[in-house]
Formats: sequence, structure tokens, C-alpha cells
Amino acid sequence: MHFIPEELDDYVVNHSENEPELLQELNRETYQKILQPRMLSGHYQGRLLSMISKLVNPKNVLEIGTYTGYSALCLAEGMQRSGELHTIDVNEELYDFQRKYFDKSNFGNQIFQHLGDALDIIPTLNKTFDLVFIDADKENYSYYFNVIIDKLNMGGLILSDNVLWSGKVLDKTFKKEDTSTPALIAYNKLLKEDPRVETVVLPIRDGLTLSRKIK
Repeated sequence: MHFIPEELDDYVVNHSENEPELLQELNRETYQKILQPRMLSGHYQGRLLSMISKLVNPKNVLEIGTYTGYSALCLAEGMQRSGELHTIDVNEELYDFQRKYFDKSNFGNQIFQHLGDALDIIPTLNKTFDLVFIDADKENYSYYFNVIIDKLNMGGLILSDNVLWSGKVLDKTFKKEDTSTPALIAYNKLLKEDPRVETVVLPIRDGLTLSRKIK
């Protein structure tokens, strides 16, 4: 979803940092071989994730929703040299694809993959995090927040993707079978009202929220 005219959006992308060669390769192969390639973060959002990570300079990063590993590699660019990135996904068919690109990068030994339900896995991680990226099943966003918040260091950031959901969050007449829209509406309300975080919604691509832990 574009919030500005496509020509202006192209200008923004063309005047932002170039997409690294490894991520160009990952982008191409995702579109060639993997279902639903639009799930990829892509060039512009990837450079934004990289910039945020570099500003935070996290010791530990948590990602919920790996897909083909593009966003994980972007987030890894800002990690401390002794840092770790833990990424969780339920799709075991993508595990080897992800690993191939992780190992091609400079961060292969710092990226740890976890297969399964994030709500089961997160409590077993004996770590606290400085940066969290949520880009998975929308129905569970609020549950992810509640299981993550106590593992987030003070001043740490939670990045939440797709929070505008192609504008559907404004729709009061969503269909009964649409479980994602009401879940995102509830999640956005949660972030706004929870006193433990301060939140800003960015109208970038499909909406990206930055929530900083203050309590």
C-alpha cells in the first residue's frame, strides 16, 4: 500500500541507501522460488530496519516471523559484535533457505533459528532483548507483545509490521472470517494505551510501529 504517489515513492527509494548485493540475491530468489514473495520486507523497508538497528546498536535481537530471512539480515547489520539475533518461524520448509543466506552473510554465527510457536519458544529464551521485530500472524500480535515486554530491556524497541493492514484498520464492517483486522485494531489500541511503552506509527509501506519501553 502506497501512502504517497508512486512516482514520489520511487524517488524516496532511489534516494535512500542501495540494497546490498546479498539482499538483492535473496530478493530475486524469493520471488523466483517462494510462495507469497510480497511478504518480503524489501529494499526500502529493509534499509529502514537496518538504520534503526544501527541507531539502537542492540546486544540481542528477537524476530518473530523469519520468512526467507531478509529482515533478519537487515536487523543484524546494527548488532554489536558479540550480539545475537534469534528468529522464530513455524515454516520448517524455509529453514534451509534462510540458513543458506545467513551463512553467506557476515552474521551467520550470530543468527539462531527457532522452529515452532513463538508463544512457546520465547519463554524458553534465557535472554533479554534490545530490539524486537514482529512480522508474523496478526491474530497473535497482542499475545506476542505480552510475552515479550518483560524480556525487553528498558529503552528497547519493539517494531511491529503491517499495523495499517492496507487501510483495513479503518473498516468497521470487516467480514466475520477476517480475524486479522480486528486483531490489529486491538493491538494498535494496546500499544497506544499501555503505559510501559511510548509508540509512534509510521505510514511506511503497510504501516510500521515503533514502541519504546519506558517502564
